[in-house]
Amino acid sequence: MNSEEEFYDAVTGFDSDNSSGDFSEANHKAAEMLDLDPHQSSRSGKHNGETDIQENGIKRHRTSLPAPMFSRSDFSVWSILKKCIGLELSKITMPIVFNEPLSFLQRITEYMEHIYLINKACSQADPLERMQAVAAFAVSAVASQWERTGKPFNPLLGETYELTREDLGFRFISEQVSHHPPISAFYSEGLNKDFVFHGSIYPKLKFWGKSIEAEPRGTITLELLKHNEAYTWTNPTCCVHNVIIGKLWLEQYGTVEIVNHSTGDKCVLNFKPCGLFGKELHKVEGYIQDKNKKKLCVIYGKWTECLWCTDPTTYEAYKKNEKRGGEQKKPKQSEDVIKSENDEADDMPEVQDTVQFIPGSKLLWRINCRPPNSSQMYNFTSFAVSLNELEKGMEAILAPTDCRLRPDIRNMEDGNMDLASKEKERLEEKQRAARKERAKDDVEWHTRWFHQGTNPYTGTPDWLYSGGYFDRNFSDCPDIY
Repeated sequence: MNSEEEFYDAVTGFDSDNSSGDFSEANHKAAEMLDLDPHQSSRSGKHNGETDIQENGIKRHRTSLPAPMFSRSDFSVWSILKKCIGLELSKITMPIVFNEPLSFLQRITEYMEHIYLINKACSQADPLERMQAVAAFAVSAVASQWERTGKPFNPLLGETYELTREDLGFRFISEQVSHHPPISAFYSEGLNKDFVFHGSIYPKLKFWGKSIEAEPRGTITLELLKHNEAYTWTNPTCCVHNVIIGKLWLEQYGTVEIVNHSTGDKCVLNFKPCGLFGKELHKVEGYIQDKNKKKLCVIYGKWTECLWCTDPTTYEAYKKNEKRGGEQKKPKQSEDVIKSENDEADDMPEVQDTVQFIPGSKLLWRINCRPPNSSQMYNFTSFAVSLNELEKGMEAILAPTDCRLRPDIRNMEDGNMDLASKEKERLEEKQRAARKERAKDDVEWHTRWFHQGTNPYTGTPDWLYSGGYFDRNFSDCPDIY
């Protein structure tokens, strides 16, 4: 991949290696619009406030962090985690060594990295193809977590994060609406008024001795306004293994059901757990059915790589042939996974190959290439690297509660670990003192940009956007930093 392609991916969010052909013309037009110059597409990072502006007004977002990731190799976590077995981790104060320099509100924003899939869904006339694009978007939303074993900072009550990307055609706002339990609400809309994407997430974290499990709670809703359609789903469970000893590795598992509330179509995706010998690691398999439960297509792939779809007849025939002798014909070096011999350390199985392609399948999505220095940046994607960028003049227009202004995250990003730890403790103490003061005065906390309500499609409790954020009246925002 050359520098021009890497820069193109970072700016547009599109995958320049996308071999499906679906966006080749759109990508070509976008490249012409951006007027890419390979001599100007350096991967060297800019410090805060040094973002380049191209002649056509499209911003070049930074491609590296101000300081490299610190080493966790000399830090023992057992002295802390041994007290937490079976407990809800959101109530436990964790040392900064566990973190990555992003707030959970910024992590949620990473759903938008593959927004081209929403655009694709909006442009499709066939409801089946719209569901395929939405399913790919739902899987892509968790793909950025691959190899991301650092924990995002818990948002403070009232903390917010906004992101407007005119080049990608959306704006996004989120708010921490509850501290115990921790609930994050978000709302995004297309700048062309073609979609609305919103939801609230309550990640319930538990420690099980060797692993930390994050069970997602809350509904995610995508509305395609042109088609008058609404889709809802919840994310799979995420688990980080080897938190005590061995190499950290991550898996997603559970069933995700995506419902089209207008047509009655449903997509059922099974994120498979690793299993005893690791053969199912990262695999996703599922299907789309209509309101009469007739299977319309089968979806398969890995959430760490790509997603394909094919018709049910072709899929079943392929699987039957595989059972009759396909395994015997498969070369030894092409085994899906080899289980590590170190069972005591519960090490990650070594992945040997990519997704097994079924002839005639259509590519729905492929993961973006990460920056070459990603391992030194907490395994961030290009999109994630840009999220905490504080450009010159932004402080004057951001809400005072925005994550970019949070001093512990900023200091960690800059490599000032001792100061970041002190600031984290100070902010947590300030939050506790404010809570005690409200309790003393019998004053209830009031959210600023979201309110409790009912999801209009599922009928379940939800946090809904109240509107008004982008009018930028921040006079009554709380002082949380």
